Amino acid sequence: MPAVSKGDGMRGLAVFISDIRNCKSKEAEIKRINKELANIRSKFKGDKALDGYSKKKYVCKLLFIFLLGHDIDFGHMEAVNLLSSNKYTEKQIGYLFISVLVNSNSELIRLINNAIKNDLSSRNPTFMCLALHCIANVGSREMAEAFASEIPRILVAGDTMDSVKQSAALCLLRLYKTSPDLVLMGEWTSRVVHLLNDQHMGVVTAAISLITCLSQKNPDEFKTCVSLAVSRLSRIVSSASTDLQDYTYYFVPAPWLSCKLLRLLQCYPPPEDGAVKGRLVECLETILNKAQEPPKSKKVQHSNAKNAILFEAISLIIHYDSEPNLLVRACNQLGQFLQHRETNLRYLALESMCTLASSEFSHEAVKTHIETVINALKTERDVSVRQRAADLLYAMCDRSNAKQIVAEMLSYLETADYSIREEMVLKVAILAEKYAVDYSWYVDTILNLIRIAGDYVSEEVWYRVIQIVINRDDVQGYAAKTVFEALQAPACHENMVKVGGYILGEFGNLIAGDPRSSPLVQFNLLHSKFHLCSVPTRALLLSAYIKFINLFPETKATIQEVLRCDSQIRNSDVELQQRAVEYLKLSSIASTDVLATVLEEMPPFPERESSILAKLKKKKGPGAVSVTELDDSKREAGELNGGADRGPDTAAMAASNASTPSPSADLLGIRSAAPVGAAQTNAGSLLVDVFSDSGPAAPSAAVNDDGFLSSAPPSEDPAPPLSEADELLNKFVCKNNGVLFENQLLQIGIKSEYRQNLGRMYLFYGNKTSVQFASFSTTVSCPGELQAQLNVQSKPVEPLVEGGAQIQQVLNIECITDFCDAPLLNIKFRYGGALQNLTLKLPVTINKFFQPTEMSSSDFFQRWKQLSQPQQEAQKIFKANHSMDTEVLKAKLLGLGTALLDNIDPNPENYVCAGVIQTKGQQIGCLLRLEPNAQAQMYRLTLRCSKDTVSKRLCELLAQQF
Repeated sequence: MPAVSKGDGMRGLAVFISDIRNCKSKEAEIKRINKELANIRSKFKGDKALDGYSKKKYVCKLLFIFLLGHDIDFGHMEAVNLLSSNKYTEKQIGYLFISVLVNSNSELIRLINNAIKNDLSSRNPTFMCLALHCIANVGSREMAEAFASEIPRILVAGDTMDSVKQSAALCLLRLYKTSPDLVLMGEWTSRVVHLLNDQHMGVVTAAISLITCLSQKNPDEFKTCVSLAVSRLSRIVSSASTDLQDYTYYFVPAPWLSCKLLRLLQCYPPPEDGAVKGRLVECLETILNKAQEPPKSKKVQHSNAKNAILFEAISLIIHYDSEPNLLVRACNQLGQFLQHRETNLRYLALESMCTLASSEFSHEAVKTHIETVINALKTERDVSVRQRAADLLYAMCDRSNAKQIVAEMLSYLETADYSIREEMVLKVAILAEKYAVDYSWYVDTILNLIRIAGDYVSEEVWYRVIQIVINRDDVQGYAAKTVFEALQAPACHENMVKVGGYILGEFGNLIAGDPRSSPLVQFNLLHSKFHLCSVPTRALLLSAYIKFINLFPETKATIQEVLRCDSQIRNSDVELQQRAVEYLKLSSIASTDVLATVLEEMPPFPERESSILAKLKKKKGPGAVSVTELDDSKREAGELNGGADRGPDTAAMAASNASTPSPSADLLGIRSAAPVGAAQTNAGSLLVDVFSDSGPAAPSAAVNDDGFLSSAPPSEDPAPPLSEADELLNKFVCKNNGVLFENQLLQIGIKSEYRQNLGRMYLFYGNKTSVQFASFSTTVSCPGELQAQLNVQSKPVEPLVEGGAQIQQVLNIECITDFCDAPLLNIKFRYGGALQNLTLKLPVTINKFFQPTEMSSSDFFQRWKQLSQPQQEAQKIFKANHSMDTEVLKAKLLGLGTALLDNIDPNPENYVCAGVIQTKGQQIGCLLRLEPNAQAQMYRLTLRCSKDTVSKRLCELLAQQF
């Protein structure tokens, strides 16, 4: 950098700054600034022959005033004039002013761009660097449009000085992050990659930041960088600290460059070239070996640099997940850090081991450190380290150590920080369910969990234990006995009362033979908690009481007396009052047989994903459950959980088999419980009719045995599909429930469920007006080829829909072969004498028949290569239509119906899915890869399917979801 001459001290600026600092009040400061602004304005207007030094001084003052928080509305032209100066200090101040005060919409931007172009073409390295710094600092789209094609040429030119190359690389990186669509490397790609071989380490360090960013977006174009990165890394790792003197930091050669090289390699799978892979493995082994060597300095900077490289190397080893020896060595190295005196190292070690625990090669090695991790959970002072320890215990848990880990986590819960208790409760509940072999242990664990941390036990947890108890006959008696004993504690958490009320209401008869838990003793125990509970819990207890009347007729008089008292039938809460009155009347007038039918034991819950897992999945951090764990848990706990995620609704408990349930539902938030029509199936499954042995009937215009009408060809006079029909259809590609259509007259809600090649859909038609709909009819049709591809059967609807009322229609769906079109739903009715006729597309798309498929990394890539024919692949690059939030993306991919696979793609930012589409005639395997680019706000979607028409259709559907 040129030396600053003595005259550049700008004494006037120093005096002005001193005056500002000496001001005693805000008013005095403003007065001094206004005086200075008036003086500068008069100088700029009056003295046309103002020299460069004076311009620079006044522009500096304006810049200082702006940084104090005052608006500046003049002086921009003078700053632009400074850009044409040949003096470094004047040009520097001009660029500084432009970078800070000029926005991209300024009228001066063309003049500024011309000055920058002149400096870039001047070949003066100092002026070129100033120009590049200004472009990067402004970083606007206009700057990218003007210079994105020029900067790569400067970067790779042979006569460009090293300092300019560094600035050019970082400037290009900045423009790429703001406007990736304008920075097209094209012919420069290979030459930019070869900057990794540059002699100047500063150029390599700057270039690798650019290459890493470009590789994340276009890995295939930059894959040649892998061998060059390995070569450069090998030279650094094998060098002595004296070989790279200018780039050695506390005896560690080029630590920043080493970390960046290791991070770049994490964008790609392990090298296929044996020689390159061997060299890389050698580098990683050397890094692990150096970690064992005694430190060359006691300075903290030395250990920080050394450990930064080590942790980045371990991240690469975990990313590859293909070298068992390296994974175990990495685990052992991290194990040494678990007892290190430095808190940050312990935190990082625990965090990295959480990832290692998911690898089949290193899981056992991680488990050897269980005692150290448990000790960290108990003794660590830092709450964040304790949380990582809890995450690691959760990750390393399996059937062999589940009881030990759950016991330790329960013990820690009693003194755990409030900030992590809820997450700890979820993890204990998940582990207890996932690895329960002895169901009595599971019940004991959950009840103990409620006792210890009742305030942090969410509804999902106690819903879940009830679902499991209901689905397991062998644990019901033990659960009733255990919860009865738990309720005898003087201080009992309300969640315990909820569980106790529900289980005793259902299975209290199993322990009624013991005089110590006779029916009246059970009732009195529950009722002793009644006055201490909230309204929802009291409502549940009232439902338990009416169940008692059915189970134990001898308690009828006592319970009726409770229901008859003023505090119940005249309760200020309408829900409690209604229940008390209805239950009292039901117990008085209903015969024993009717009462037994209405209050029959709850049927088993259908098998679904645990809501506890779904809730934990939403949490951030390494300890959050992965999608793979969700599916593993469902598979492993299938025998245990068998339960749906509908909560044990208190009213449903009281009248589980009501013969004429109300069809009304909240269309704007359709509940997750089974629709009312399903109550009559007794098994609780939405798909009982669909999965009957006879299967759906062949297409016919007649009504079949179940009262279903088969889909018909389009009728003579249906209205054409609404203009927004496709848009409404797209809303349901990744979800099954919601509002399909709504106008000022009618609202149509939808709820559906699919299994293999069969599905059932519930349509809810709501009359939003106060006037009756007459001649209400619906027709489902499959146009054209769809008639042979999809079989849809519908139940007829009521012809009259009263004002404010709602009716329900059930559809059974069978996928015969793959299809592209959607069935049409035509709705006709008369409103005020006028015929209303509208046609919608039913949200039945090919992905609804997905069955998720779990597979390992090797199986995935083997299958991916097998589906390599051009017609089997469909790919699309498109702009993001919605927020690129990670959790939203995962939810949509899960809603698609596939399995979301973790640790498959070499780039952790990408998503990989697998599934099989089930049709009547065949199974169609599908693999999906979604590559988001947050900077560019774009995606690349690749699908490979065993049938080409399915690849294209899925690609079209999904491109509109993200």
